[in-house]
Amino acid sequence: MNLIIDEFKTIKANSEGLYKEKGSKFLSYLYHVKNEEEVTEKLLNLKSIHPKSRHICYAYQLGVDGTKFRMNDDGEPSGTAGRPIYNELKSFELTDSLLAVVRYFGGTKLGASGLIRAYKESSRDVINNSKIGIEYVYQYAKIHFSHDQMGKVYNSLKTTNIEIKDQHMGMENWIKVEIRLSEFEDKLVHFQSHFHGIGKDYVTHESFKSDIRIEECVKK
Repeated sequence: MNLIIDEFKTIKANSEGLYKEKGSKFLSYLYHVKNEEEVTEKLLNLKSIHPKSRHICYAYQLGVDGTKFRMNDDGEPSGTAGRPIYNELKSFELTDSLLAVVRYFGGTKLGASGLIRAYKESSRDVINNSKIGIEYVYQYAKIHFSHDQMGKVYNSLKTTNIEIKDQHMGMENWIKVEIRLSEFEDKLVHFQSHFHGIGKDYVTHESFKSDIRIEECVKK
């Protein structure tokens, strides 16, 4: 049985930090982002705010499992900026997050080890300034039914503790529900078993009567 991962850590609000080393200033920014388009937008905005900065290095991680990520040294020696920034995102288990560090050169070279330390500390500073929370992945079901089945549908949802998010009654009746991904299959099976009055172990999606139709979609 495959383990369903439906929760992840991310920041609840954007934050900023500041780290100084031998005259150089490292301004760090942590953003909540949902996709690469938002990443590009945030980076372009930083470039417009800091046109005289020497480097804008960054790393981001997206998705519940963090499999989509990227790091960029932006002209710093390879592995001295993007990698330590990314390592801090990994260390704090943050996803759907972009961490960028803007460097203003202070006239003294820091060397590879000094750069790694500076980007690591500036990244850790902005993360410590942020509020971290847990988000969940939900799957929704849109249940279509005839008017004479309305009472049974509502009773079944109440019995199985499934929350109604939206509904429409008219020529076409439907109810939209959202359930955590890890609980979705079990709760939907319980709903079906209560609706038809049979044991949940014998219920499949195909057991719905012809006047009941379900649409399913994953929503994060």
